Amino acid sequence: MNGIEPPMSRPPVRIGMRVPHDVLGRDAAELAPFLAEVEAAGIDAVSVGDHVSFRGGRGYDGLIQATALAVASRRLSVWTAVYLLALRHPVPVARQVSSLAALAPGRFVFGVGLGGDDRHEVEVCGVDPRRRGRRLDESLAMVRALLAGETVSSDGPEIPVRDAVVLPAPAPPVPIVVGGRSDAALARAARHGDGWIGVWLSPQRAAAARARVEEEAAALGRVLPEWRHTMLVWCGFGPTAEQARVRVAAEMEALYQLPFSAFERYVAIGTPDDVAAAIVPYVDAGCVDVLVMGVPSSGDPADLIGQVSEVKRSLIA
Repeated sequence: MNGIEPPMSRPPVRIGMRVPHDVLGRDAAELAPFLAEVEAAGIDAVSVGDHVSFRGGRGYDGLIQATALAVASRRLSVWTAVYLLALRHPVPVARQVSSLAALAPGRFVFGVGLGGDDRHEVEVCGVDPRRRGRRLDESLAMVRALLAGETVSSDGPEIPVRDAVVLPAPAPPVPIVVGGRSDAALARAARHGDGWIGVWLSPQRAAAARARVEEEAAALGRVLPEWRHTMLVWCGFGPTAEQARVRVAAEMEALYQLPFSAFERYVAIGTPDDVAAAIVPYVDAGCVDVLVMGVPSSGDPADLIGQVSEVKRSLIA
């Protein structure tokens, strides 16, 4: 793997799935039956994204949706992947995370990222896009300290606060995983994260990123017993690669307003066995959590459950 050693040991891979927007856009009463099917299928986690006003005003609040999923399920881990923390003030966010964790102890993973795909989304939240990285660094440091029960004071410069406290501290602690591909993002994960989230990366780059995060964390005196390194993988399911490609391309182009060719080399396409084969190199790179952002072979979101479950069975086999 370009000279990059895989981790010496790791727990078995855990598979999660992004809950389709169609499901989260329905009556809340329909969530529990959908999630009961996810649990019965042996899937480990569910995830949501987060946007305030994306590409002309679309969006959904990641922490509100994660809370709904946590309450409507019994055993599933629930992830934000990723929450745009730089667009909010970190003290009320820490309170929200603490409240969510109390409803689902040990089941929430706080995935945080910088965002910025839509510059206007950052601007309408009152944040200078040029300073969002520095704002995220300050926010992560505050949220991590607040969730540990510490009293936080900071002179900023981005977010000055004095004697902020959020109690009680969640027990067990909420894992914080930090997304991004840039050098600054990897350094951020090393300083503040319990893991790193990657997307739009080759397995080789994922392995290099994982190793760099762990090396930089060790240099800072942070050595974790278990890293929650994670890969977000867009997947298109279908009986043939071409049929799968048509469906996933249409959905991704509508969402990102970019041609599918910009993403295609990172998208897993085909049957569940084909998708599992594409995921294996990321597991070998040290990503013990894989979150599938899948487009089912039909228009029915319920079909995605069985297809993601088959991916997990294939990986285990």
